[in-house]
Amino acid sequence: MSEQQKNAVLTVTLMDLTSLNDDDSKATIEALVNSIDPVLGTPAAVCVYSGFVDDAKIALAARELSHVKVATVTNFPLGDAPLSDVINETLIAIERGADEIDLVIPYKALIAGDERMVLEYVSESKKACGTRARLKVIIESGELKTQTLIAQATALAIKGGADFVKTSTGKVAINATLESTKIMLNTIKKSGKLIGFKAAGGVKTVADATDYLALTRSIMGNDYLHADTFRFGASSLLSDVYKTLKSK
Repeated sequence: MSEQQKNAVLTVTLMDLTSLNDDDSKATIEALVNSIDPVLGTPAAVCVYSGFVDDAKIALAARELSHVKVATVTNFPLGDAPLSDVINETLIAIERGADEIDLVIPYKALIAGDERMVLEYVSESKKACGTRARLKVIIESGELKTQTLIAQATALAIKGGADFVKTSTGKVAINATLESTKIMLNTIKKSGKLIGFKAAGGVKTVADATDYLALTRSIMGNDYLHADTFRFGASSLLSDVYKTLKSK
């Protein structure tokens, strides 16, 4: 097996296979789940809008893939919903069976200097998740832009109780980058806590993923590259992974 194929094998196990489109439907989600080929590799999770959590769970169960987690998003994508709405969203999603909640912080408030608001959204969402769901916090690094703000947002997410810190919604001009990943991973490492990291948006090929794997390995060590602590949020990446694994 080539090095590229080894990276493809690892990449698929770290994926949150994602569909977060305005025109999603039950059929879209079923097609997403049906795109998984367990022989070639199974993703860690599928990530869908809250209204499709049930459909994802049913589709996964029908294919004997119930071990694949179902993630959903809150305060998405703009990060400016009232906190009460975000908590209601979270509780409803968990009742629908969501295993993981990907929360967008109020990043515009952080840019304006309001750390307290960010911390409150994270900590209250963490309380709502309790022991029933893991909390993955989206900082929207491409909008924060500066190293200082990216590090600050990551630190606030960790302080608020995040299980993962995630780069992006995938809905803005600049999503995951190696530069923001380096800042976020170094902030996680500095915290001394075992917090996961998720690169989302723009990781489309095995070659792209390989760069993130190498960077993460250099900062966090090889053991960190496990679904409990590292994820890729992507939609088109799976097809390139499978293409790579089918090639001779």
